[in-house]
Amino acid sequence: MKDSKNTDGPSLLDYPRPSVAVDTAVLTVADGSVCVLLVRRAEGHQHGKWALPGTFLRERETLVDAVLRCLREKAGISGRVPRQLQVFDEPGRDNRGWVLSVAHVDVVPLAALEEALKSDGVRLASVGGEPEVIVGLPYGHADMVAKAVEWLRAAYAEAPDPGALLDEPFTLKDLRDLHEVVAGVPLMRDTFRRFMEPKLAGTGQMSDGTRGRPSRLWVRP
Repeated sequence: MKDSKNTDGPSLLDYPRPSVAVDTAVLTVADGSVCVLLVRRAEGHQHGKWALPGTFLRERETLVDAVLRCLREKAGISGRVPRQLQVFDEPGRDNRGWVLSVAHVDVVPLAALEEALKSDGVRLASVGGEPEVIVGLPYGHADMVAKAVEWLRAAYAEAPDPGALLDEPFTLKDLRDLHEVVAGVPLMRDTFRRFMEPKLAGTGQMSDGTRGRPSRLWVRP
């Protein structure tokens, strides 16, 4: 039988290995604020504390499978396709030991989170309105939330509602209101219209005028 060590050099087992975790920032907009979904830790370290949904990678498990398993088991969310955000590898970020976290992000309409939020162990935290909650998150999760919001703002600066948070069809005012919440600042109406209209598809219909004057209705292409 061949020795487990590579005769040309050290074995992989000779190198120290960190634990690998996945953590996911699930973002939405609720009550005029960008919010992130948190879960209450049910066991182990930081028991009872709020944190991003996260888990350790199992043997032979892909990152994607670990993320989907975690969201399903800890937050009651399924059918999503989160994307990788960034690897957080600061050696001291987790006081349990040397842990690399591959952070992920997903943007989810509020309606799609209704079932998950029925659990006492799941809540939304306003990123701008509850800074004490965000700053107090364990395992460097506050840095992950900040990076996720940065990514969200960049995405919304380039395209109309790429996270599909608005129900279709919508008016340009509806769209601008949403983008202002994401950006965290007012947006110039005419500049916004000129930039976004070419990226939208008109429906040929008008709003009913129950909220201001009738306006053209649009959908994402």
